[in-house]
Amino acid sequence: MKCRLFDDFLLSLRRKRCEFAHDWPLMQASWLSLRSALPLGLSKNRRLAYKIMDILGQTSVQSILFFILYGVTGAVPLLAALYLLLRRGNAFAPDITPPVRLRRWAAAFFIMAVLGHVWWMLFYVYSRDLRFLDAVPPSPGYVAVVVLDCVSLLTTLAGTLLSMLQDRRRSVWPAFVAMVPFLVLGGVLIVYPSQQILLVAIAYVLLLYVLFTIYMVLAVRRYGRWLNDNYADLENKKVWLSQVVTLACLLLFMLYTLVEIDATLLMFLLHFTELALFGLLLWRVETLPQLEAAPADEKYIPQAQESPVGAAPAESTFVPDTMPIMPIMPMQQEQPEQQPSANPVSIDLAQIEQLLKEHCVDTRLYLQHNLTLQQLAQAVGTNRYYLSQYFSRQGITYNIYINNLRINHFINRYQELAAAGQPIVAQQLSSESGFRSYSTFARAFVLRTGQSVTAWMRDSGGVIL
Repeated sequence: MKCRLFDDFLLSLRRKRCEFAHDWPLMQASWLSLRSALPLGLSKNRRLAYKIMDILGQTSVQSILFFILYGVTGAVPLLAALYLLLRRGNAFAPDITPPVRLRRWAAAFFIMAVLGHVWWMLFYVYSRDLRFLDAVPPSPGYVAVVVLDCVSLLTTLAGTLLSMLQDRRRSVWPAFVAMVPFLVLGGVLIVYPSQQILLVAIAYVLLLYVLFTIYMVLAVRRYGRWLNDNYADLENKKVWLSQVVTLACLLLFMLYTLVEIDATLLMFLLHFTELALFGLLLWRVETLPQLEAAPADEKYIPQAQESPVGAAPAESTFVPDTMPIMPIMPMQQEQPEQQPSANPVSIDLAQIEQLLKEHCVDTRLYLQHNLTLQQLAQAVGTNRYYLSQYFSRQGITYNIYINNLRINHFINRYQELAAAGQPIVAQQLSSESGFRSYSTFARAFVLRTGQSVTAWMRDSGGVIL
């Protein structure tokens, strides 16, 4: 049972309490006396000190280690919450500005984790009857703490996970609404304890977990497609690994909270999992850059008086993060927003291809790091809608288009260096070709050529370093 270590520690205290105190406050005063007596070596308190040491001696090392681990898993989220709420800068990645909404939801989750540790400890310490540990159904107090813990942690964690997906703003209120039946079941279980109601409550929470997992899988897939359609560099933007690990930790937490399992090893494993979850969330929050979703009307409905190519874009608020390799075409002043046209304008694929060659290929604009679809559209003189349609009709995404240009640049530079007999460093050459990460370059190279970088260079006969 997950409370067994608490049981062990409290029972050992209460067996000895009657020998030197008649009430719990006196026990606390005895601890203070011990702390002051030991350094001074006062003989009148040595007897009391020996009794308290005897209590600790009868408490298993396993229980003491568990309480230390319990304190650590309570202190870590407290420090993480204070960091997210009070520190304006980014200590993990100073050049990245994480989403403010994500930071706030993560801080709320960490605060709820701290409060959960506090009220569980208070419940275990001040519970006068330890028989609730084996009660079936559990005691009303135990049910109240479980319901409070589940509602606070699950809703704030749902808000954190949804805030990571920046293709559109997702509301968190459905998560609160979904917890209402669980609150009702918990209230009924407190008033009318029943094993059947307990099983229904557990089944309902597990059902919510399954439904939320399915929703997150679909949402993460949509978010991934959105990234490929709008960004050339995907480093630190994908979130699927964090989502998978977090959902797995969430499942372990629910099993720990709702299912009575007599396994001490599982308890320690759960707390170490908590620490891993806290570290993963804090790292993901601080390394995920703020992204900007495309307006729905621009993505699906072209502007009425906007020519598909050659015209000035309607938006002019773009400020590049870094200086481009080649200068981008100057933009005209922002035009007033037009009502969407009822008849979509046909897209001249040949003309867009020609403009891409002039303003992206010939100028080597694709070598710019963090080049987005919006930046390319402004350089070409159109909007994101027409470029997205062009890439879609070509059967590729924007990410694949830019990566193919970069791979071609890598191959051309490699052939030039090989012809000149110069040594070639693949990592350096990939960076010169516009890739921020060599692992991203290696994956893109395999997709483009069907070979690994090392195998292709070996077959080409160049001098590889």
